[in-house]
Amino acid sequence: MSTMPARGADIGFGDRTATIGKSVVVKGQLFSREDLYIDGEVEGSIEMQESKLTVGPNGRVQAGIKAREIVALGTIHGNVEVGDKIDIRKDAKLVGDIRTVRIVIEDGAYFKGSIDIAKPEVKPAARPAQIASAQPAQPATATAGETKR
Repeated sequence: MSTMPARGADIGFGDRTATIGKSVVVKGQLFSREDLYIDGEVEGSIEMQESKLTVGPNGRVQAGIKAREIVALGTIHGNVEVGDKIDIRKDAKLVGDIRTVRIVIEDGAYFKGSIDIAKPEVKPAARPAQIASAQPAQPATATAGETKR
């Protein structure tokens, strides 16, 4: 059974949040389709483009990260690519380049790197149905004994 820290309530955890606790060390590639809370150490790469990653106050991540959303309360060393929003809280430390749509850096947070603000991906609108027929027009021809209309 996983015990969530008291601060979890103000971060907005849902029912589907996996947790890497304070005493856990992970080295390698991490893939997730559910939200993830890291309060231990992770080294390698993290890919969770459909989910939210929260690095807790004791969390230490040395990895390239691709996520939908990131909330940093601890330390991240590595480049991050965020599909929606990154929130770097006041006691957090992030060293690396950021590519995101939206960013919040609280007063007191440490950040070293570059920020690339990307435009949100807009899904193309459905095209209206074409009125014209899809088949090309054929010239009308008359053969012997037929009349042309």
